Amino acid sequence: MACLDQVVTDRYAIYNGDSCETLRSLPDESVGMVVYSPPFATENGGALYCYSSSVRDLSNARTYEEFFEHYRFMVIEYARALKPGRIAAVHCMDVPKQGANICGYSDFPGKIIKLHEELGFDMLPRYCIWKEPLAVRNRTMSKALAHRQIVEDATLTNCAAADYLIPFRKKGANPEPVTHEHGLLEYAGERTVPKELHKYKGWTGNQIQNRYSHWIWRNYASCFWDDIRLGRVLPYEESKAEGDERHQHPLQLDVYDRAIVMWTNPGDVVVEPFMGVGSGVYSAVMNGRRGWGSELKPSFFNQAVINCEAAGKKPIEVNETAEFDWGDDPEVEQETMARESDKYDDTDPIDEEIAAVEAEE
Repeated sequence: MACLDQVVTDRYAIYNGDSCETLRSLPDESVGMVVYSPPFATENGGALYCYSSSVRDLSNARTYEEFFEHYRFMVIEYARALKPGRIAAVHCMDVPKQGANICGYSDFPGKIIKLHEELGFDMLPRYCIWKEPLAVRNRTMSKALAHRQIVEDATLTNCAAADYLIPFRKKGANPEPVTHEHGLLEYAGERTVPKELHKYKGWTGNQIQNRYSHWIWRNYASCFWDDIRLGRVLPYEESKAEGDERHQHPLQLDVYDRAIVMWTNPGDVVVEPFMGVGSGVYSAVMNGRRGWGSELKPSFFNQAVINCEAAGKKPIEVNETAEFDWGDDPEVEQETMARESDKYDDTDPIDEEIAAVEAEE
């Protein structure tokens, strides 16, 4: 097993390599949670957004079937590493079949659900993450979201599709229950906790009386998350190579913070196999957990190094000091991987379809 680069500390381990290989280094049933956003596959082959031209890149699958055959290897590996009864949370969405053009959509989440159920997971109800329509239109140049389309023929319009966070619980009894002795202590969202409830924060008495935590929980337990701060993302602009997708955007930190705090204990290892610029690892460390991430694209990995280093400067709490065995440390094989990386230049042409729409606008 090889990777281009790696950074391993007592609080996080991140690798510039192929998750199909790096995930194998994790010991069996050692992981507290898995959370990530995979490339969004289209039924016509490839993905909605392509991140590189590497044959190892899941976004370059030639067919829908090939995508899920490739993806299955990753799910098998993190299912092995995840503790029984724990959660793998996947961020996804319904995917347009023809990009920005007016077209039908494919049930990409349904395929993800089927795959996880085949590999020993139970699906839990999905969370819908609201998206602001004009922002989606400006980012994706979707013709079906243009006001002009409702004027000309409203049958060819559609909504700004929600994102989903789908939790999958690995079958088996959880050996280490995830507890919140004093309820939820922080709210990750755009609303303001009522002032009169702050006196209950960290309530040590009967938790039925913990109105602060109850307020947060009512927001988190809703199936419709319309309070996610859409602009609360890690720095990512610096990670773009020339010609990269104009509308690439990392998943919001509020989503990671909620999932990680809800479903893990302090000190647990949180795995992000499609790390990108390191949002899941960053959130894990900032919330007193340990982060593990793997990213194939060098420019994304380099930005993740910066982002995770910033999180690592947060003072260590007592419950974070226990040692963790990261498993077999992937060896950095510069020569071998460099030869392979020469096959692609870490850049992608902007989608012709979207460029044409932009020119039209």
